[in-house]
Amino acid sequence: MGQAQSIALSFDDGLDPRNQPLASSLNASILQALSNAQVKSILFAAGKRVDSPAGLNLVRDWGKAGHAVSNHTYSHLNFCSEQTTLEQFITDTERNESLLKEMPGWSKRLRFPYFKEGETVSKRDGFRRWLADHAYQSGAVSIDASDWYYNKRYLAWRESHPDNDPSPFRTAYLNHLWNRAVYYDSLSEQTLNRSVKHVLLLHTKAINAAFLPDIIAMFRSKGWTIIPPEEAYEDPVYAITPMGLPAGESILWALAKQNGAKDLRYPAESDLYEKPLLDKSGF
Repeated sequence: MGQAQSIALSFDDGLDPRNQPLASSLNASILQALSNAQVKSILFAAGKRVDSPAGLNLVRDWGKAGHAVSNHTYSHLNFCSEQTTLEQFITDTERNESLLKEMPGWSKRLRFPYFKEGETVSKRDGFRRWLADHAYQSGAVSIDASDWYYNKRYLAWRESHPDNDPSPFRTAYLNHLWNRAVYYDSLSEQTLNRSVKHVLLLHTKAINAAFLPDIIAMFRSKGWTIIPPEEAYEDPVYAITPMGLPAGESILWALAKQNGAKDLRYPAESDLYEKPLLDKSGF
């Protein structure tokens, strides 16, 4: 790692007050942590999660706080599924734009659900043409992670250990994020001979509401600079369109695969890899 690393934080999905009683407090905790650390971020909201007056108010709070709000499709469909057609995916993306485009902070970026960008040439290239025709910019990540799975395990552990000190779980989670950051940064060096301006995948989950101050502090303590997403997306890597199939994953994973890397696991990130680690740690 020959140069200083920089990283932007991005969050997927949004919170649903209709079935998440703590939605408002979780949203507020994440936004407060970002504010306290003077970090600007981006929320890729999925319409089906936020399509209620209360849910849209939580999204609006992101824009009002100076963060970007972008498109994660309405229904969170897997675009690499044979059941999802190009036409369906376009319609679903347009539906979400209609829901969110008046939000403060609206930015025309699209993040594919599950990072799946099409399993056929016609779907992959057809949607890429649609994105270009509608002036959408990249919502890719360079650092993928499994915070969604750590969140699932964290909630279960907290329920069965309500009085325990959460610091051991926090340590395990921070180790996971740091491990993935180092891995993808090394992939950047191997593939591009440089460290890109990274974008990290996170979700609007309880684990991040609890530990976001620690995540920010960890990256800074390691010498990484936290930058706004708009600055990260200026890196030329996000303008590259990998040609592999099935299309998707982290932009660095996709480029490494295209370049013939032999040791890439697929799926790139999964509970398959994290479950044994958490089981061994007693969580």
